[in-house]
Amino acid sequence: MKTPAVSFVAKSGTGKTTLLEKVVTELKKRGYRLGVIKHDAHHFDIDHPGKDSHRLTQAGADIMLISSQEKLALIKQHTVEPSLTELIATYFPDVDLILAEGFKKYSLPKIEVHRREWNPKLLCRGDQHDPNLLAVASDEPLHIDVPVLDLNNPSQVADFVEQRIIHSAANVAPVTT
Repeated sequence: MKTPAVSFVAKSGTGKTTLLEKVVTELKKRGYRLGVIKHDAHHFDIDHPGKDSHRLTQAGADIMLISSQEKLALIKQHTVEPSLTELIATYFPDVDLILAEGFKKYSLPKIEVHRREWNPKLLCRGDQHDPNLLAVASDEPLHIDVPVLDLNNPSQVADFVEQRIIHSAANVAPVTT
C-alpha cells in the first residue's frame, strides 16, 4: 500500500505552517511516523556563502550531504524540479503519513486553510473546483460541499486526518503531478 498523503493549501500568509506544526505535534503524540514536505516557489537556499557545504557546491558538487549524529541535510542540484511522486518515493519510505504544505496544483487529497481576513475566496472552490479537496480548516462558518474544520482546533484537524487519510484506504489516492 502506498503511504497516505494530504496537502495543506492556502494563499501565503494564511497560516498553513502554523496549523501544520500543531497537527504534526498532535499526530506525533498519537504515535505516528510523519514525513513533511513543503513546496517553495521562492527559490530558497539553505547553503550559505562561507559554509563548507557552499564552497563544495560552488566547486561543482552535484550532491552535497551534510550529516551529524542528530540529522542530515541534502543539497542536490537539478535542472528540472522533481515530481512530488519522485520526492515521496526517494525520501519518505518509512513513514505512516506524509503531510505536504503547498502542491496545490497536484492531484493530492487537500485540506484548505482559510482565514476570512486573508482570503475571502477559497482556492479549491469557485473558479477552480478541485475534486481533491477533503475539508477546509476555517476561522469562520462556511457553507460548502466538504466538512469545515475549526482552524483553531488542531486536535479536530488531526482527528480528521487520522480518520479520512490514515485509516481510510479508500481515500488514499496515488500522488500524481
